[in-house]
Amino acid sequence: MQGPGALFQPLRLGRLELPNRIVMAPLTRSRAAQPGDVPSPMNARYYAQRAGAGLIVGEATQISRQGQGYAFTPGLYSDAQERGWRLVTDAVHAAGGRIAAQLWHVGRISHHLLQEGGQAPVAPSALRAEHGESFVVLPEGPRRVPCDAPRELRTEEIPGIVADYAHAAERALRAGFDMLELHSANGYLLHQFLATNSNLRGDRYGGSLHNRARIVLEALDALIGVAGADRVGVRVSPHFVRHDIADEQTEEMHLYLAGEFDRRGVAYLHTVDSSWSGGPSLSEDFHARLRRAYGGRIIVCGGYDAASGAARIEQGLADAVAYGRAYIANPDLVRRMREGAALNAPDPSTFYGGAEHGYVDYPALPT
Repeated sequence: MQGPGALFQPLRLGRLELPNRIVMAPLTRSRAAQPGDVPSPMNARYYAQRAGAGLIVGEATQISRQGQGYAFTPGLYSDAQERGWRLVTDAVHAAGGRIAAQLWHVGRISHHLLQEGGQAPVAPSALRAEHGESFVVLPEGPRRVPCDAPRELRTEEIPGIVADYAHAAERALRAGFDMLELHSANGYLLHQFLATNSNLRGDRYGGSLHNRARIVLEALDALIGVAGADRVGVRVSPHFVRHDIADEQTEEMHLYLAGEFDRRGVAYLHTVDSSWSGGPSLSEDFHARLRRAYGGRIIVCGGYDAASGAARIEQGLADAVAYGRAYIANPDLVRRMREGAALNAPDPSTFYGGAEHGYVDYPALPT
């Protein structure tokens, strides 16, 4: 049985030629080796198993110690981390795949136990995410805890964070990544600057829509300066409502950003449907307006199966479809979709933390 054909057409994505339009979404799995949050041979095996994807977007990767909000997530700010990611990219390339590094700063979704010297997390404004959780290691073991109250970033500190994005991008290229993805979604630092309720600043990074968008575009320009626009994508999540995000201008903001992404000629725009977070699904009208604002490649993510993903491509409103949980449990997802085979069910108890079980031991179809 043949699967939906649109997913299996090749696609030019920036500098890359993808053999299909099935993307592995970025998935936090909290399995970096310790000490140092370093990717390991086990991580390399996990990604290589999934190299049949047209593109793998690697798990969110903190650009600095300050940018970390969860224990055991990998970074891209030390030599050891860079070497660890080289293991991953080499394994993916040996298996015929392509991989992007997703660069991340969590902002206020953090805890002093994860910060250098036990400092407070940072944010656009000193507003705690009352319903946010961080993942830390306590004497009794790892567990989720409420986020700490952040301090407001000083205006003069923000260029340093932008520089951290550039330095992480340089390391990502040296580590062998094919592309870079700027994480501007899901209520983390850049999204906190965008949203009307989490950014109450009075300087050039707050107030107007254009000011609130400024750091996103500065970080994006930093990545472009390192890698070139044809190796850079951006992930956004209009209508996202977790992590205490409530944005009165979310569609207006993201359409403005889409136009700025288009003007810069970035390789792709990766949109996440926020229905998974309790927010409204993106409307057909918004998808159409986004397509008009941004003429490059659009990747959609969130609740799609093979049929609905192919339909979105056939409508002309997307060029590729990203799958998350399906990729956790199905390393050979492309083959299963192509053949119409049943999918393995993921085990949520193994999503975050642990070792090989629930990570590299999901079965592929027999050859």
